[in-house]
Amino acid sequence: EVQLQASGGGLVQAGGSLRLSCAASGFTFDDYTIGWFRQAPGKERKGVICISSSDGNTYSLDSVKGRFTITSDNAKNTVYLQMNSLKPEDTAVYYCAAIATARQSMGVLCFDYIGMDFWGKGTLVTVSS
Repeated sequence: EVQLQASGGGLVQAGGSLRLSCAASGFTFDDYTIGWFRQAPGKERKGVICISSSDGNTYSLDSVKGRFTITSDNAKNTVYLQMNSLKPEDTAVYYCAAIATARQSMGVLCFDYIGMDFWGKGTLVTVSS
């Protein structure tokens, strides 16, 4: 069974940090790219950050550049989202999702939520002002 388990959300004050984790199981980790997405209340889901397997570039929202970092521990089948200098506008449910590297080679971006293959349940991040 494919599973993506996001965790690490919580309440933090503006300027603080959080690290989210996404533990993957049920599929070959190396054959997929895991990216992070978020959905704020009343807004559409959007890509936050991912590293494309097709070109090696990191795609991220302009608003998180320099503050958010994505890393991967292949030995643990886990991807992390380090979020620093958090702002109230970062408040959202954060999701991790996976897309096959084969599909990325066909032009599907890891940053496009419509193209993702698997989704995990989200974890809520609330940033207070």
